[in-house]
This record gives sequence, C-alpha cells and structure tokens, in this order.
Amino acid sequence: MKDSERIEPVPEATSHRLSLLLRSLRGLESAGVHTASSYEIAARFGLNSAQIRKDLAQFGEFGVRGVGYRVRELKAHLKALMGLERTRVLGIAGAGNLGQALANSRNFNADGFRVAALFDSDGRKVGAHSRTGVPIRDVSTLEESVAELRIEIGILAVPAEGAIPLAERMAAAGVGALLNFAPVTVPALPGLLVKNVDLTFFLENLSFQLAMTKG
Repeated sequence: MKDSERIEPVPEATSHRLSLLLRSLRGLESAGVHTASSYEIAARFGLNSAQIRKDLAQFGEFGVRGVGYRVRELKAHLKALMGLERTRVLGIAGAGNLGQALANSRNFNADGFRVAALFDSDGRKVGAHSRTGVPIRDVSTLEESVAELRIEIGILAVPAEGAIPLAERMAAAGVGALLNFAPVTVPALPGLLVKNVDLTFFLENLSFQLAMTKG
C-alpha cells in the first residue's frame, strides 16, 4: 500500500505487534527456519495467530497457502514497511550512565539504527568517547550536529528540567522523532513524534502489582 493511499494512521498497538513479529522472524531466521505458518509463529513466540494475519492483511498478501510465510521475505517486507531498510541515525542528549549505556547498546546500533553522537554540557565529558567509540559533543552544537550527522531520531537521557527545552531544540533542528527517558512527559511538538518512556512509572506499576498480589 502506498503512503498516498493510507487515510488513517496505523494504531500504535498495531505497530507494537509488528515489532514483536519482526523480532520473532529474526529469531526464526537465526534458527535456520525458512517457512512458518502464523500458528507456528504464534505458538513459538506467544503471539496470536489470527492477529498476525489481520495485521499483515492491512499491508498486502504475504503468505502462501499451504506453505505459510517465507521468513526472510516477510522480514524484508516488514523492515521496509517500518522504515528499517536503511539506517536511522540517532543522537542522544545526556552522556551520563544511561545515555552512554544506550549509545553502547547493540540494540541501538544494529538492524536499522546507529548512534552518531552523544551531547552533554559537562566539559569533562565533551571531546571524549563512549566505550564503543561514540563521540561526545558539546550540547551547544546540537543544531549544527543534527544537520551535519543527519540525525533523524533524538533520545533524551537527561534530568527532568532539561528535557522539554532539549526536545524543543531538537524539533527546531529538524529531528523527526524523539524517545524520551527523562522522568517528565514531553508533549507532542510540531513535526516531532514523541515517545515517553518513564522508567519510574513502570517500576511504580510493578510495585503496585506486587502489593495487590503479595501485599
């Protein structure tokens, strides 16, 4: 389906399930599996077979009757659909423990992503590199670095008070999407997709669930 033909945006729940499906296909490919039915994928990875078929049907016909899905082919289709057929360049604001851990993470430097730079205001860190060689730049160079490095996705790993001003700077610089780990909700900004990941929120939720089940 062409972008021009899509009227409604894809629900976030659907995109989440497609990510899980892509992860499952990577696992199958690593295990040497060439074809798999929706039932086999669902049983192996704890997914719902009917939902797999329903989600994929929104974007075309991918399976072969009597054969199932060709794992490598479906994985390639999903990567293209999700914009992962090329590398997305990331920039991380905050070169503390969390920021550097994210910069060094394989998940942020594989399968369509690459961290190009960290940004910080601490002069003791500026000019250095993370453990895997990601350069740490002065946050004052953020705007010019976004253009130079062609950063598309920004990541915030800063204290709460600095998150929104940095998000606004990233949006103004042309960053298209933002993943926020700061303990504050960054609102939607013009031209900027925002995903807030409040780790404290998840910990509090887990604590609540424990309290309800175990006291």
